[in-house]
Amino acid sequence: MNTKTSVQTKAVAMPDAFVILFFIMLLAALATYLIPAGSFELLEPAASSDSAVKPKAKIDPSSFRLAPQDSGGVPLFAEGGGIGFFNYAFEGMVSGNKWGSAIGVMVFILLTGGAFGILMKTGAVSHGIVALIDKTRRMEFVFIPCLFLLFSLGGAVFGMGEEAIAFCILLWPLMLALGYDAITTVLVTYVATQIGFATSWMNPFNIAIAQGIAGIPLFSGKEFRLLIWFCFTLFGTIFTMRYAARIKAQPQSSLSFASDEQARTQHQLSVSSQFNRLDSLILLTFFAGLAWIVWGVTSRQYYIPELASQFFTIGILIALVAVLGKRMTVNEAADGFKQGAAELLPAAMIVGMAKGMVLLLGGDSPENPSVLNTLLYHSAALLTGLPEYLSAWLMLFIQSVINFFVSSGSGQAALTMPLIAPLSDLIGLSRQIAVLAFQLGDGLTNCIIPTSAALIGCLGAVRLDWAVWLKFVWRLQLWLFALASLTMLVAVLIDFQ
Repeated sequence: MNTKTSVQTKAVAMPDAFVILFFIMLLAALATYLIPAGSFELLEPAASSDSAVKPKAKIDPSSFRLAPQDSGGVPLFAEGGGIGFFNYAFEGMVSGNKWGSAIGVMVFILLTGGAFGILMKTGAVSHGIVALIDKTRRMEFVFIPCLFLLFSLGGAVFGMGEEAIAFCILLWPLMLALGYDAITTVLVTYVATQIGFATSWMNPFNIAIAQGIAGIPLFSGKEFRLLIWFCFTLFGTIFTMRYAARIKAQPQSSLSFASDEQARTQHQLSVSSQFNRLDSLILLTFFAGLAWIVWGVTSRQYYIPELASQFFTIGILIALVAVLGKRMTVNEAADGFKQGAAELLPAAMIVGMAKGMVLLLGGDSPENPSVLNTLLYHSAALLTGLPEYLSAWLMLFIQSVINFFVSSGSGQAALTMPLIAPLSDLIGLSRQIAVLAFQLGDGLTNCIIPTSAALIGCLGAVRLDWAVWLKFVWRLQLWLFALASLTMLVAVLIDFQ
């Protein structure tokens, strides 16, 4: 790469999520000097519950009162464990308890990431996908649907995203040999994972965190989300099959035709399955663990402490199977755990720091005076009188825009749900609808935003420039947003709880 190109790339690079978060904190601190604190009264006490997650009482919208005394804003630096601007990182990360934000969610992310790190280190997932490719590539009518379904499940079950980069590298030569193109490769891998991610019913890295912050039972509403996942995955599959058929019939119509032709002369097809009984046993152990998690959540009301420990247990069992099967050593299993946790450390830190914003604004208790309560009151006033569907759609739109700047799902949940969840109470929508708006807005826009490292990585793996990708994907993005808007309408009509 020449120097001029490198300089231009740096000039248009988006700020890192931590940089964006810092300026959000600065705005929050300034807001405490400009906006008075206020408080609400509660309509009724929260419903009693034997589960770990304690339902939150609803706010009385008409009870808002400004605090009699102005706090004067947060200091730059606070002593004695107080909240100041430069204290937001530490105070945010150590706030809360093991039942939720922030420290409980942070540790949950790290332990779950470590467990998935062990699973990916065994190679069982990679071998399984390669085996599917090897068995279905001669049956082209099921090849693309099977791949799309598998990667969508990967996004829905364990937040598959960055892993798609490796499969883009693996699949691209095969796609070219079968008469398809680079765009088809990205569709069946990365786009499929993000459709699954956006419509997931059990992803621990977005829906579990968002529901935990919103104060609703983890993985609740899964029946409706399963239906959404099926519909979006079916749409994505049909869209991809139609596009792939057109490219196979008219290769020159592909936007990536030139780079694909060059790659065809450089790559030799090499896809051979290494899937064996040990891989089957590892995957069976993993899916048995998922069944245990579903049982725990539905029958025993397990919450973040139990879920984190369950994922940790699954990781240990997978490591044990892999070590006894001589797939890896004990030290390699430990390395897999550390690598998986390290990959999610930035997301965990963003969750903690985002909690610092809530603390800077005075906390999230409706009954205690805070700037956050005042912002909630005025936000609700802007939406009051609007149809419920329009309010829900605006939530979806806002989450979609925010994802351009904060592409981390768990980070966006920590940043937005403290405001969006109680706002839904004030405008008469369920918190489940607020979580759904976050899910769809956060996940689907990952297919187009240049701030997604996973998307840029996948495009780089198939030598596809983002500007070229944009010329293709904008139509798909509009279709996905239209489907998401329709989903929000249905959720409002059925009063999704």
